Amino acid sequence: MSISTLVFASAGIRDISLGVTVGALLVIMALLPRGHRAVDRMGLVARVASAIWAVSAVTYLVASYAQIVPRTGTGQTASYGAGFIQEVWSFSTTIDLGKAFLQMALAAIVASIVVGFVRTPSAAAWALVPVVWALGWQAQTGHAAGAVDHHLAVSSMFLHIAGSAVWIGVITAVVLGRRQLGASTKDAVFRMSRIALWAAILVTVSGVGNAWLRFNDPMDLFASNYGRILLLKLALMAVVVALAAWHRRRTMPRLSNDHVQRRFWRVMAVDVWALVGVVTVAAVLSGTAPPADLTPIDAPTPAYFLTGYDLPPAPTFLTWFAQWRFEIISAYVLVALGVVYLIWARRLHRRGDSWPWYRSFSFIFGIVAMIWITQSGPAIYGAVTFSGHMVQHMMLVMAAPIPLALGAPVTLALRALPPRADRSRGPREWIRVIVESRIMKFFANPIVAAINFAGSLIAFYYSPVFEFALRNHAGHLWMVLHFTLVGYLFANALVGIDPGPKRPRYPLRIVLLFATMGFHAFFGVTLMASQVLLAPTWFGLMGRAWGPDAITDQQYGGQLAWGIGELPTVLLAIGVVVAWRAADAREGKRKDRQADRDDDAELKKYNAMLAQVADQDGQRGE
Repeated sequence: MSISTLVFASAGIRDISLGVTVGALLVIMALLPRGHRAVDRMGLVARVASAIWAVSAVTYLVASYAQIVPRTGTGQTASYGAGFIQEVWSFSTTIDLGKAFLQMALAAIVASIVVGFVRTPSAAAWALVPVVWALGWQAQTGHAAGAVDHHLAVSSMFLHIAGSAVWIGVITAVVLGRRQLGASTKDAVFRMSRIALWAAILVTVSGVGNAWLRFNDPMDLFASNYGRILLLKLALMAVVVALAAWHRRRTMPRLSNDHVQRRFWRVMAVDVWALVGVVTVAAVLSGTAPPADLTPIDAPTPAYFLTGYDLPPAPTFLTWFAQWRFEIISAYVLVALGVVYLIWARRLHRRGDSWPWYRSFSFIFGIVAMIWITQSGPAIYGAVTFSGHMVQHMMLVMAAPIPLALGAPVTLALRALPPRADRSRGPREWIRVIVESRIMKFFANPIVAAINFAGSLIAFYYSPVFEFALRNHAGHLWMVLHFTLVGYLFANALVGIDPGPKRPRYPLRIVLLFATMGFHAFFGVTLMASQVLLAPTWFGLMGRAWGPDAITDQQYGGQLAWGIGELPTVLLAIGVVVAWRAADAREGKRKDRQADRDDDAELKKYNAMLAQVADQDGQRGE
């Protein structure tokens, strides 16, 4: 077997076995009741698939190096001795591409070990962590590494391979466990189809984003080998989606007798082989050079060298809203959250339940704000100036979470999502598991949320984490998620209605609010007076021709941290006062109704107590 064939085969086996591992874990997580006999089967599938994944990932690492640095001789006469292993290790620890391959192999090995302990849905969820680790590194290899818009390329590639893994994996896993499903076949297949639908949407959206970067001219889609292979992949995907739609419309509703089930599994085999064809074509596509020119820029500017993008123009009010830079992961998540929220609200309306329109408006307003924060001016200027970064940070932690919390998405989900009666975990059950977990209860505690809300500033900006989030795109996405959740938990503890925290009395809420406001003011004043530049090898080397110098811009960022935090704090304070008055009004109405029911027994008891005290005082006086 030639080295190129070994590289191709190991890549295909790696991707397919990774997908089957993901699919088996998802079946345990979300398709089957706990204790079902098919769970043991899925555990076996996951263990075997993850072991194959680990072996193929290591093989791909070694074969890739052998292909990059060919040896003298061919076949059995090629020189592969002890020194070759040392060369592979040096490649894996010193070269960026080798580091990525090594991380993928390590993640596969860790996953194969962790999967051996999976017996419950929660354990299956934790076992997906090394899978995400592997997919993140895999997204940085191949054509994504050399694309002009590197962040878009890597993000779209991550979503693409993750969606593909879920899509092919969950279908294959259900087919492999078909004999053990028994009476749960119909439910498992319906649930599988929903997961596959979201995965197909993810693959399509990310594929379009990825293909956008691969062509200089639309005609290259037909004139280049890369374009023709891409068209073949799209055609196979269309066939798979069409088969899935036919199943959902014609076959699934009739899964009530053995004859229909046998027919269904025969047709499902066609789906699986079509998906295998898609993965095979994708592997060929990854080894084909795209028509777009991926040569590096001759003389990159300092800003391009640091961020991967040209320096934006001097900021004005218009440029903060007119400039957009697409970040596909956050955009997809935010749009999906908005769409799902509206679907849930419509579901309540259709069955006659009420859901206040202002909560829907508030949540969608928060989603729109988050899209602007992550895709427009705050994200663009936040990468090149400290003041711009501070605007993005304060909007993430203080502005956008307020309307999101007022939208009460968790409450809506628990009301709109149907509960499962077979002890399996669907979306509603997983939300309850997360909300009711000890970890979430700890972080949702109002005092802990307030400390986290204020203390994250110090922990983030005065540590290497700040510069890591600037230089690493995954670190930047983590920053967005972290500060948004911190702001949501704090806002929900003060003015929200979502379950989770045990909310304190309203006076203590006011105290917590103004304490955090004072801490933010102190943080802003500290930055205004500081003469030490944070992330100096980033902001200090940006090479801006506009705006103040880096340290002056940082001091200006301190003013923004102080100023921007005031308005959301005032709005939160008003919200707490309004909620306080509403709670007092409800309590007054409750007492009035109670008095009407028991003829004001509480007041009469109180008056009797006063009369008794007065009588005792009179007796003491005599």
